[in-house]
Amino acid sequence: MSTQRPPTLDAIATDRWQRIAPATSPWLHEEVAQRMLDRLQWIKLKPQAWANWGAVRGGLQAHRRLADSYPNASCFVVEAQGKRVQEAIKNIAKPWWNPKHWGAPAARFEAPPPAAVDMLWANMALHEAVDPQALLAQWHQALKVGGFLMFSCLGPDTTRELREVYRALGWPPAGHQLTDMHDWGDMLVQTGFAEPVMDMERITLTYETPQRLLRELRELGRNLHPGRFPGLRGRAWHEALLDALARPLAGTGPDGRLRLTFEIIYGHAFKPGPRIAMTAQTVLSLDEMRLNLRQRKSVGPYA
Repeated sequence: MSTQRPPTLDAIATDRWQRIAPATSPWLHEEVAQRMLDRLQWIKLKPQAWANWGAVRGGLQAHRRLADSYPNASCFVVEAQGKRVQEAIKNIAKPWWNPKHWGAPAARFEAPPPAAVDMLWANMALHEAVDPQALLAQWHQALKVGGFLMFSCLGPDTTRELREVYRALGWPPAGHQLTDMHDWGDMLVQTGFAEPVMDMERITLTYETPQRLLRELRELGRNLHPGRFPGLRGRAWHEALLDALARPLAGTGPDGRLRLTFEIIYGHAFKPGPRIAMTAQTVLSLDEMRLNLRQRKSVGPYA
């Protein structure tokens, strides 16, 4: 399978952001995770083992709700950076001295082995992947046959008001280009997932001041576009940005508050069983035919 890397995502800048990003769950990520949790009602499969890919940035509150929903299931928590591993252990590991946890499986803070989990949960991580198809392939490999993936990420309309400000001022791009939900669906199929279901919504956040808007954006991410400003900007540039954000061009509403759009993409898909390639003459044993029929009947996790 060929991998196509996002052309407007700077790999070096992305790696640095992953190393310095705060080991906390941004408010927006927690909100999106709650909306993902609402979508779980449509999936009837109850995982015996599941993985949370990027729980610290993806939402620790949501992780606790998931763990409460599957109290007897094994759980893998995957974090790439050391400080996030420590934060995950501090917030997720169950205290040994509490009797109510003695019979429950302990969380494992490592990537799951191949075909080990029934559900892989990944909230607000995919849009920062330098090689998204390689990451999807990792998720596919971790799932059992019949297991399912649930993920969310940012879509192309995210911070469109800020992007327009940068264009109007003749500045370089305000951020890297984000992938459309239809393209994510195509990549899921190319990776080997079946029956991907994609959904999208726009969340509009409002702010009292440009300073508060910028502070929240710094919590969410960085400008990872290769063509961004090549060096540090000065005080005059910062004042020009604050002034531009306060104008109607930046999305000021009738109440005087600044508005910023976030496009949220949701997706889920399941891992099908291996397909049997039929030639002009295919010979199957009775046991192989029975196994194939059982897989066809039981592979789907949806109601």
